[in-house]
Amino acid sequence: MDTPGDAEFAPAQTYLNTASCGLLPRRTVEAVKALAEQNAAGRPDGAGSFEAVAAARAAFARLVGVHPDRVAVGGTVSVHVGLIAGSLPPGAEVLLVEEDFSSVITPFTVRGDLKPRYVPLEALADAVRPGTSLVAFSAVQSMDGRIADLPAVRAAAARHGARTLVDATQAAGWLPFDAGLYDYTVTGGFKFLLCPRGASFLTVSEEAQESLVPVHAGWFAGEDLDTSTYGPVERLATSARRFDEPPSFLAYHGAAQSLALLEGIGVDALHAHDTALAARFRDGLIRLGHEPVPGDSAIVAVPGLGGRQSALARSGIVVADRAGRLRAAFHLYNSAADVDRTLDVLSG
Repeated sequence: MDTPGDAEFAPAQTYLNTASCGLLPRRTVEAVKALAEQNAAGRPDGAGSFEAVAAARAAFARLVGVHPDRVAVGGTVSVHVGLIAGSLPPGAEVLLVEEDFSSVITPFTVRGDLKPRYVPLEALADAVRPGTSLVAFSAVQSMDGRIADLPAVRAAAARHGARTLVDATQAAGWLPFDAGLYDYTVTGGFKFLLCPRGASFLTVSEEAQESLVPVHAGWFAGEDLDTSTYGPVERLATSARRFDEPPSFLAYHGAAQSLALLEGIGVDALHAHDTALAARFRDGLIRLGHEPVPGDSAIVAVPGLGGRQSALARSGIVVADRAGRLRAAFHLYNSAADVDRTLDVLSG
């Protein structure tokens, strides 16, 4: 893949841990530094730019195939999920995936008056039934990179009148993904989208917007910001912006740059690059006698091999240990040389 990686990235180690945190492009670092310096110097622009937030919102919308009016910005996935959890009536059944990431699950369980039901990822579509209010799941599992059968879950939810909530945090940025096919999606920006921590995105269908109460609405959620500063906001935004959290401007100045970089490369090219490296790694692991989780994900997990994380770290290779699984994640700054070097260390 022809990428600007040489100019934008200079990792000091073999970095295969994007599923934990993506590397910041140079342009993103410079944008954050510039705003911080403006703030430190007391310049008028140091408070942050609404234009940068709008640019990040619009770029994310294009990456996931929706109109910017359907995108709300925020700081964390769990807050977005909490907003959705708070909209459900008491006794509503929420279908969840066993061992999914806790931010997708806990906002529903802490309410105490909902009915969470857990099933294996492979059984998710078949488990949707009459009376299921919401199916909430990750498009790509954080623990081991398994990809949900998105068309099957959508079809099952439609048959039974259930709404869908998809966490695209481990998908957006490498997996072609149409957020418009779901009632809600939530995406943390600091992984494959390469944004600073503090940038996250919520998409809401036009119909589902009517079911949400913007309980954390502040002045930033007003239709007219100039008249929404004091007293109760008289008119909330008519778009999904009414669900915005006040943004961290440092994060969003950087996010606008990172998302522009990814958009310029294109998700299809990123998908081809990332999955080719992951396939090379899986093939090598099999030759070494290991059994990685099968699939076509950019995230590769090897059950029982998590204990090798420390040895790999001593060799300058950054991976993760997730529940005893060695987890490697590949993205645009990785190469075949990174794969081969990691296999060499694992071979002893």
